[in-house]
Amino acid sequence: MQTNNITVRYATEADLAAILNLIIDLAIFENAKDEVIVTLNELTKDFREGTFQAQVAVEEQGQVVGMTLYYLTYSTWKGKMMYLEDFVVKPAFRRRGIGQLLFDAIIAEAKKQNCKMMKWQVLDWNESAINFYKKYKATLEDEWLNAKLFFFE
Repeated sequence: MQTNNITVRYATEADLAAILNLIIDLAIFENAKDEVIVTLNELTKDFREGTFQAQVAVEEQGQVVGMTLYYLTYSTWKGKMMYLEDFVVKPAFRRRGIGQLLFDAIIAEAKKQNCKMMKWQVLDWNESAINFYKKYKATLEDEWLNAKLFFFE
């Protein structure tokens, strides 16, 4: 997909350093920079193993300016689904339609992979993201709580 001199394509291993930088940018935006502990080596290993996939938005000079990082999972109620782990556009490139281009591409990918649905999280204070998702008629749940276990020290 391409618009406004931005191309969305599948990520390659060569994009992983830029993807890691976008992950850190997102963590900074969410006031959680110190929580990013994944290294480029881990990201590379997991990418090679197919643990996740990614798409990148690239401007004319080849700079990665946005990305979606996702993986397949399963809903026992619905079937195959895609989980959108991260979706970020560099601040200097926001409000140019790049987010819409990336989101449309991830929706197309989910449909291509025969997913019944796509899930993701959005922080309750991120009004611009919430309004963006509402344009897509996304269901924003407020009754489910997030739960996690950490397996590192």
